[in-house]
Amino acid sequence: MGLTRSIVIHGHFYQPPRDDPRTGIIPVEINAAPDHDWNERIERECYSRVTGSLASVSFDFGPTLLEWMERQAPDTYAAVLAADRASGNAVAMPYHHVILPLSPRRDKTTEVQWGIADFRRRFGREPEGMWLPETAVDHETLDVLAEEGIRFTILAPHQVNGAPAGGVPGWYRTAGGRRIAIFTYDGGLSHGVAFGPLVNDAAQWVDRLTAASGDLVAIATDGETYGHHHKGGDVTLARVLETLSQRSDVRVENFASFLARRPPEAEVGIVSPSSWSCPHGVERWRTECGCRAAPERNTQQRWRAPLRAAVDWLSGEIRGAFERDGRALPTALENQLLRMFTSCGWFFDDIAGIESVIVLRSAARAIELAGPPPEQARLEAGLLERLALAPSNDPAVGTGRELYLQRVKA
Repeated sequence: MGLTRSIVIHGHFYQPPRDDPRTGIIPVEINAAPDHDWNERIERECYSRVTGSLASVSFDFGPTLLEWMERQAPDTYAAVLAADRASGNAVAMPYHHVILPLSPRRDKTTEVQWGIADFRRRFGREPEGMWLPETAVDHETLDVLAEEGIRFTILAPHQVNGAPAGGVPGWYRTAGGRRIAIFTYDGGLSHGVAFGPLVNDAAQWVDRLTAASGDLVAIATDGETYGHHHKGGDVTLARVLETLSQRSDVRVENFASFLARRPPEAEVGIVSPSSWSCPHGVERWRTECGCRAAPERNTQQRWRAPLRAAVDWLSGEIRGAFERDGRALPTALENQLLRMFTSCGWFFDDIAGIESVIVLRSAARAIELAGPPPEQARLEAGLLERLALAPSNDPAVGTGRELYLQRVKA
């Protein structure tokens, strides 16, 4: 049989920066036991186990995760780099896992440029594609990607208007007169892998892949699906890849190689703003849209908007002071200003979670770096005033104000 279709399986691997920005040390995360923290636990359950498959799948690793892995899991880190050298499968990511449609263009550009520079340093080549955090996209984000030389990105089917038949990419033309290729992953197949049952059944997964119509069948999931979210998922993935490698009617490849062989012929539009994990666009990261990690608990998310407003205000105050004085913003301070918008801080169900604490740690560090004690006191008072409007679902916590004072400052 001749080749009838291409298959791309993409894994998005990411963890937030868990270290205390003052010390560089990750505090003990009790709910990650028996491991010290969630990075260690997920490395054991997933990252170290899946490296043998990375030469056959498309993948991106968040720069903050690779930074940790380089120091704390060097064998796994070396295997990630070796997999790309053998295959060219790696895709870049913005430096921090922020929701780019909610960022001003200045921050979009910085995140993309820093992500490209980090990729170049680690993988020793220029990235062709870039995975967007939460696949969150708007028109300006795509213009920034194209301006920085990124050739393609990957979106969910509900984010793309007029996607070509057969799974092939389309051209998106930006308002700046640039263009970038848009790949659309198969939503049904990706859901079946991310949430079951396909991740537990290699034969069914292969059957679904090979029965699908079109020239390209693409799957995209969190990389942590394979071994962390689903125990044994790494083994299932390896079996799928082994089975596919023995077939002559499919080609397992990456997005860049498919694009080189089959450039887009049609133009597409996008839903702007939108993301893969919130049906309300990007509201999960700024309002009480109803999206929850545990819908059965019926928790409120009225804390999301005040938390967003608090860090937006802090960023504006600090940047404004440097701009008024004509001073360049030091890189270490800018890193914390960007890091405090890490998307995980809003994704889950309560401000008292470790993810929101991570955001507030960076806010506290940004204040420390912003200027002399009187300025620090002014900034912290303004932040606390706004955090007091962010109610936790846990009465013992109170609001974001108490959370900051008790779990960040203390």
